[in-house]
Amino acid sequence: MTDHPSRPRLGIQGPVVAWQDPWAKEESDAIMRTGTGVRLDSQDPTPTVAGYLSLLRDLGADFHVHHVIPGLQGQAQMLYDSARAGLDFVLGNEYGNINGPFVPGTNRWDVPAELLEDAAATGGLIGVLYDEPEHLQINADQYRKDAFHPHFASTDGLAAEAAADRVADSAAAIVHDVDTATTGAGARVPVLAEQVFPVLFHTLARGGMTPTPKIMKESFQPLQLSTALGAALQYGRDFWVCADLWGPDVGPWFTRAPGFPGHAPAEYASALRMGYLFAPSHLFTENIDVLIHHRGHDRFERTEFGDVWDEFVRDFIPRTPLEWSFADARPDIVLIHAEDSNFGRGTLPFGNRGASAPRASKSVFAAWHLLSHGSIPPDGSCMHIDRYTFPRHALNGIPRSTFPLSQGAETVTHTHPLFHPVRNTLVFDETVTPDRLGEPELIVVAGTRLPARTRDLLRRRAESGAVVVIPRWLAGPTGGDRERVGSGAWIVYDDLLHDDDAKLAISTHLGSPDRWTQRFGDTEVVFEAADADGVTLHAEAVASRSARV
Repeated sequence: MTDHPSRPRLGIQGPVVAWQDPWAKEESDAIMRTGTGVRLDSQDPTPTVAGYLSLLRDLGADFHVHHVIPGLQGQAQMLYDSARAGLDFVLGNEYGNINGPFVPGTNRWDVPAELLEDAAATGGLIGVLYDEPEHLQINADQYRKDAFHPHFASTDGLAAEAAADRVADSAAAIVHDVDTATTGAGARVPVLAEQVFPVLFHTLARGGMTPTPKIMKESFQPLQLSTALGAALQYGRDFWVCADLWGPDVGPWFTRAPGFPGHAPAEYASALRMGYLFAPSHLFTENIDVLIHHRGHDRFERTEFGDVWDEFVRDFIPRTPLEWSFADARPDIVLIHAEDSNFGRGTLPFGNRGASAPRASKSVFAAWHLLSHGSIPPDGSCMHIDRYTFPRHALNGIPRSTFPLSQGAETVTHTHPLFHPVRNTLVFDETVTPDRLGEPELIVVAGTRLPARTRDLLRRRAESGAVVVIPRWLAGPTGGDRERVGSGAWIVYDDLLHDDDAKLAISTHLGSPDRWTQRFGDTEVVFEAADADGVTLHAEAVASRSARV
């Protein structure tokens, strides 16, 4: 499939358990290729290189995401085979993060510069992917057990602002090294921060990395996308989206491992459309394991998830050309908060073992709770918090040798919805500039830090008609809890969840509790729940005319 300006470029991430890396074969089964903490033997026969590349093309992929085997067995050949097949590629670092060897003082593996140079020379390298780097900065012992070494840099003993600077500086050094190694590519090769937790998006974008949010997974979709998109726009980065099929739920569908996939086929169909309508430059899915069952001798069978992908590529995209880009996003509501790296557990901020997240950082969760009509919980920004349990754990007792299962469970669970009602919101950090802020009608401020220059900017926006809702600890010297400022309002709160004036001011701007909207230029994308649990979506793009999609 050739590139087309009216749609994102489409990609598929390679296998982690379905079959061996076609270029590394046995060496790929000798390492852990998933974050499950156990080594999993491949379940299907390994296809030929030609068969695998042909499969990717048949699935409509413009590129594939290939996590590099740390021993580099067969990896140089992969570059040339992909280029000869006319298939671009992204090189990822996940297997090295899991298995080592590590960059000294970190839990990170970097794709070697020599391989990047060779990849750039083929003309097929379009990205270098860092897998869940925010997770591995905070939870530094996720894979590396011999010592606590965060992904980017140690932050022990640092205050939040200094810790964020150190992480951003480390990200900038990585981006510089990739730039240096890929000068032969003909164009700058983006360094992707593929993130599961909705923290550090702005910090890593400041360091030069490209926000690449995972959708589905265990995320609250509007929060995840509004945060990542805000970071991309604020720092002038590209915007990629990964539709990740790992997740919390089980059901009567093809299952490779507990939680893989952890979303129903119907949810996957809605998520692909959702990600597409945000008009990223690139959209890829993780992983091919769930789409295809290889029966041997390059005989591939699509699963129910493969059928969903096929319908998306062959039917939905051709009849839904995009007339907007992610870069056209213009918010009616802006949430401003400095990065504290707290997603709800409150521990190890920025990977700092001697600190806990300050109480004020919880105001971000309160803001999202109100902005979502109470749909997003008030105590965390994703489902990795104490209130949630994941049905996928019930499959842990099944011997791994019996996978894949034609049905993971007889009864479907509905732990993870896609829908939360949020009206056209973007998230910026505390350094947002006047041009990027624009003229939103409601600005909610939360978190722990706000420079005086940004506070002055917000006062000017209030004078011009915006309603600004701001915590007392960031408000500076003001006249009272509620002020008329020019044609707008300045409302100061102590506890957002229990401040009636602040809650009323926010509620008057929220729109319908049955709609999630995002505006791109003159087009508003509208999502509504298509079922009682909000697991699936109806979507509509509303411009000069309406077109149901």
